Amino acid sequence: MPADRPAIFATAPLRGDGLALLESIADVVQQPWIHGSNMTLLNDEQLAAKVDEFGATVVICEADQCKGVLFDRPLLAVASTRGDPTNVDVPAATAAGVPVLHAPGRNADGVAELTVGLLLAVGRGIVPADHDVRAGEVFKDGSIPYQRFRGWQIAGQTVGIIGLGAVGRATRWRLEGLGMRVISYDPFNAEATHSLDDLLAEADVVSMHAAPLPTTIAMMGAEQFARMKPGAIYLNSARAALHDLDALTESLASGHLSGAGLDHFEGEMLPPDHAVIAMKNVVLTPHIGGATYDTEANHTAMIAADLDRLFRGERPIYCVNPEVLP
Repeated sequence: MPADRPAIFATAPLRGDGLALLESIADVVQQPWIHGSNMTLLNDEQLAAKVDEFGATVVICEADQCKGVLFDRPLLAVASTRGDPTNVDVPAATAAGVPVLHAPGRNADGVAELTVGLLLAVGRGIVPADHDVRAGEVFKDGSIPYQRFRGWQIAGQTVGIIGLGAVGRATRWRLEGLGMRVISYDPFNAEATHSLDDLLAEADVVSMHAAPLPTTIAMMGAEQFARMKPGAIYLNSARAALHDLDALTESLASGHLSGAGLDHFEGEMLPPDHAVIAMKNVVLTPHIGGATYDTEANHTAMIAADLDRLFRGERPIYCVNPEVLP
């Protein structure tokens, strides 16, 4: 432990046993970037001013800009509660000798659960069925709901998972537990079973869990959607950049794909007049896959444990620039 008790300035939401650990090893000042229905993001100068104000030697953040003048301060560590610390200028931190901690897999279970929810909602028409009940249109236009919303059960179907990272693996065992046969594509994971083309041709459901990299941006375009089985369902609870939305919309409009579930959009929103909004076989959610209290407890526990290791002179487990450590 440093001679003086460390001081932590945290803009990331913290909770659970990890918070108790943090408070036992350091003085913690919390000013969460999400408060009520609003959010406040700090740039590097504002963050540096907060560090100066509270005499902080550690910053824990989720979306604030950790770069520039922040690394002129004598920091012991910067911790990003994201799986990929994209809000941190890691080269600048490394040049300043500041270890950057992160929390990979913190939201894996939450995103996997939402993926299952999207699949069930799309395949069984849950959203329009709910609407008809609320609108008093159970026998809409003289039709029988038992027929109008008839679908296929997912047990016995084949689902293709693209990306076997933490979320992909968490989704895999859940869908296997529901009786689905799971195949996968991931050039970085030896457990993957298929090539992309073979997976698309074989799967009844395709679920995206890849990271947005130069090699994965727009990896699902018109050609790939055409390779999918007629009547297949497409799910994306990862990032909108992985697919060409216009190509997806055309595939849905033509009837080639039977439905889709999407949890993310470029710029976080869809234009209100976008064609996909009017499609009743598409379920849209506003990037809420990781929006669980457990995600906050998970990242707090991971960051707290690594800071505790760091303060005791041990090597943290989740450090993206370990070369700065003794």
